[in-house]
Amino acid sequence: MSDTAREQILDADTSMGAVTLRVGDLETMSDYYSRAFAMEPLEERSRNREVHRVLGRGTTPLVRLIHTPDLPGVDPRQAGLFHTAFLFETPGSLAATVYRAAQDPRSIFIGSNDHLVSEAFYFTDPEGNGVELYTDRDRSTWIHDGEQIRMATEYLDPNAYLQGHLDQAIVDAGSALPGAVGHVHLQVGDIQTARAFYVDALGFEATQGSYPGALFASAGGYHHHIAMNTWNSRGSGPRAASLGLGDVAVTVPAIADLHSLTARLTARSIPFAGDGRSVTVADPWGTQVTMALPDLTTDELIAR
Repeated sequence: MSDTAREQILDADTSMGAVTLRVGDLETMSDYYSRAFAMEPLEERSRNREVHRVLGRGTTPLVRLIHTPDLPGVDPRQAGLFHTAFLFETPGSLAATVYRAAQDPRSIFIGSNDHLVSEAFYFTDPEGNGVELYTDRDRSTWIHDGEQIRMATEYLDPNAYLQGHLDQAIVDAGSALPGAVGHVHLQVGDIQTARAFYVDALGFEATQGSYPGALFASAGGYHHHIAMNTWNSRGSGPRAASLGLGDVAVTVPAIADLHSLTARLTARSIPFAGDGRSVTVADPWGTQVTMALPDLTTDELIAR
């Protein structure tokens, strides 16, 4: 690949960071993410009337909750969050987290699927935000159809999965086991507009575009770091202020990646803000996307 072509895409070591959710009941949502998904509070700060709280596993931030009780609730027909997908390293760790989530009466279980590249379980949190819990199949088993990665939505028996992988010792380990934000799936108003922003401007590479009303994209050949669909939100315009998705965080490995990003944004006359270590830009529906260097601390995350 030429240097010019390489500057148009994100580095292969790009990954996703903590998702920000605006919440109406901070204590309920903090308790839910702690109990259901085995996360621990990592940092908290008050900013004017807002309280920002970061939860995660170990030193890895997974979600930032911002207490904004005066905002209206999540509208599933608007652009915004479809789900945040938390990635676990092993089937045992996934099963333990699914078991915790299923035991919490505040969880709404949506279903479970084998996607060929991954195995996934879906829930809705107490304020209507979608959550995916998943583990990846080994990359050597992924099937490529040209530049696309084959994915499917096949039934995965949740009870059989738990029977095969659940281990009480892993359940008891809780937040000591690693987790990460593997990908974020968004609701958008139009797929071609989303492609122009997330693929052409931000630099993700499309990996699957054959699903009606959906597009999947990634960096470095991953099945997807970002997905977009219009299943509930076709034709929607910029999102009104509401509870739910605040912003999406992406981690890039080097300052050169930020320089390439700002060049792509400038060439397309897309406004952005940057401080030398991060760049923040709004998508066509008002979702803030922040791309930052990997040494961004939890304290800096909560100060954004």
